[in-house]
Amino acid sequence: MLKIFGVFLFVMTVCSLVGSAKNNCPTIKTKNQWAGKAATDVTYQVRPIRYVVIHHTASDPCSTFVECAELIQGIQNYQMTDLEYDDIGYNFLIGNDGNVYEGTGWGVRGSHSYGYNMNGTGIAFIGNFIKKLPTRAALDAAKKLLECGVKKGELDRHYKLLGGLQVISTQSPGLTLYNEIQEWDHWVSTP
Repeated sequence: MLKIFGVFLFVMTVCSLVGSAKNNCPTIKTKNQWAGKAATDVTYQVRPIRYVVIHHTASDPCSTFVECAELIQGIQNYQMTDLEYDDIGYNFLIGNDGNVYEGTGWGVRGSHSYGYNMNGTGIAFIGNFIKKLPTRAALDAAKKLLECGVKKGELDRHYKLLGGLQVISTQSPGLTLYNEIQEWDHWVSTP
């Protein structure tokens, strides 16, 4: 039964990715497209999700699909091998190329923010954003992803937007990006 349910969710995810352009959703580069590894274990979340936690990867930025794919592969490899995560920790990653990259995806628990993994979606901008912002294309892609998540029922329409530094001991998402997201809809000063 669990295997059938997993196949059903996979088919639904593929259908939603294929139809995303119709809903004014950003194109999401699937794990297969960026040559990611399959998860070793999957834990599904009850939806709609109540929290969105914004991070940065504190790595080099990327501005092409190939650069972003290579960086994400490295992040996933580190998190699965060294940290012993079941998969990459983020639900989605966003490159300066304006692409959204599937991590664990919608409705699957990530490992991005202790205490917020079961009812939170972790979105990481690829790069270090302490002193500068991601590109306008990256910021717009993130906003479209959030709007799309609400339209599809993945995110609660009253979700709370947070920076990683609000919920765990980190500098993520970087001070400049953190100041930016404070101007976005749904940002809250206290979780």
